[in-house]
Amino acid sequence: MRPDDIIPTYERVARGFARSRDRTLFERPWLDRALNYAPGRKVLDLGCGPGKPIASYLADRRCDVTGVDAAGSMLVLFRENLPRERAVHADMRGLELGETFDLILAWNSMFHLSADDQRGMFGTFAAHANPRTVLMFTSGPNAGEATGTVDGATVYHASLDPEEYRGLMAESGFNEIAFVPEDPQCQGHSVWLAQYRGATV
Repeated sequence: MRPDDIIPTYERVARGFARSRDRTLFERPWLDRALNYAPGRKVLDLGCGPGKPIASYLADRRCDVTGVDAAGSMLVLFRENLPRERAVHADMRGLELGETFDLILAWNSMFHLSADDQRGMFGTFAAHANPRTVLMFTSGPNAGEATGTVDGATVYHASLDPEEYRGLMAESGFNEIAFVPEDPQCQGHSVWLAQYRGATV
């Protein structure tokens, strides 16, 4: 399994993924924490998928959500589930929306990219950040590659070393707020939370 297979895989399994996606909102404590730090309610959801439960929860919290996904079949579902929110069919890699957001999410999405592509994402995050923008993403607990399954299809995962993520955030202007590897309160997800301080000179 290669990272290049991710988009076509999610194109095929979008509805199966949406049916099987855990909707207990185990992510809620992290989402609430991120919102508490965010300076506003304008949200960029990278790899938004069908929009439930995360984008729906944020919309219910009076957020203005822009969902971005490279799989068009996922965006069909996103639009069905959140007709009032904006959906953008685009690859998160090299994204250039020409605007900034108060909260940038890459929940269970950036870790499908190769290590090099993940490194490149931090410039993309910074390009869409304003002072005090909050960044939240998930990774693996340690550097390495792995495979998982989505609706019976094999998918690629990769992670950098936590210290490398810290260095990339610092270089791109983000201060770490928290990192909890394999958080037992979040179904074992390794979660990062950071806030933009501005570009370094």
